[in-house]
Amino acid sequence: MRGRNLAVLGIAVFLGLIAVFLANSYFSGIEARQERLAQDEAMTRIVVATQDMGFGTALAPTNMRLAAWPAASVPIGAFTSIEDATRGGRVALRPLAVGEPILSSKVSGEGGRATLSAVLPEDQRAVSIPVNEITGVAGFVRAGDVVDVMLTRQIPGDGAQGDDQFTSTVLENVLVLAIDQVASESETAPAVGKTATLQTDLYGAQKLTLANQLGNLSLALRNVENQTVGGTSPVLPSDLGSAGLYIPARNTGGGSPAPAPAPRMAQATTPAAAPAPSAPRYRGPTMQIVRGTDNETYEVNRYGR
Repeated sequence: MRGRNLAVLGIAVFLGLIAVFLANSYFSGIEARQERLAQDEAMTRIVVATQDMGFGTALAPTNMRLAAWPAASVPIGAFTSIEDATRGGRVALRPLAVGEPILSSKVSGEGGRATLSAVLPEDQRAVSIPVNEITGVAGFVRAGDVVDVMLTRQIPGDGAQGDDQFTSTVLENVLVLAIDQVASESETAPAVGKTATLQTDLYGAQKLTLANQLGNLSLALRNVENQTVGGTSPVLPSDLGSAGLYIPARNTGGGSPAPAPAPRMAQATTPAAAPAPSAPRYRGPTMQIVRGTDNETYEVNRYGR
């Protein structure tokens, strides 16, 4: 009996220790979760915009304010005081929306100005080319779009005539920095401009400058998600489907003006074989004989022939 009691007591003590351990683990987990929740809910204050700002907008206390922001997710480069954000006359280098944090990467440095060179990567250049309502895609090309640049020029050679031209792609997948002097990416309404400023490397800038002297440049708007380049070839007049046609000269002699001649083929084709001469048609009397479904016609010569 005494041994049984000791066994029951031992089991009770063991179960009690397990209960204490589980309870301690449970409450420790709750405490850890509470600490993490407190850290997540810890707030700090950063500078955000109170109005939409375009490229070149000067930062001032009238267009900024301090807003509460989770301390664990403060963006890199955020300002924690309006004094720091406005020190040195900073200006916006990227469009800013209402409530957006003002970051050092989106504004100029102290004493900075809203210059295009401030937003260019170190190895890139900005080059402007002339455009109009046709070559600029009817004004639908805006800052922030991606385009291909095509060149139409004369085919070289002594025998080339005025309409002997071809079109080739000079650059592909080029970023548009500005149309005229509008560099804001928020300006998406179509507007016909006279110049397009493109971002490219030094070699691409040389190609654009030379191409502008050799012929007419045109822009082709492309999907910004399409990064495929290469594989293009020059387009010749023969690729348009009407190559080989020409109109001969009109008769300029006296009298009434001659009607416009019909287009002809510029290159002679292989002459087709002349059809074999057909037998003269018989015009004498005939007779038809029907055998089932067969119907045959026989010539009947006149008497004496």
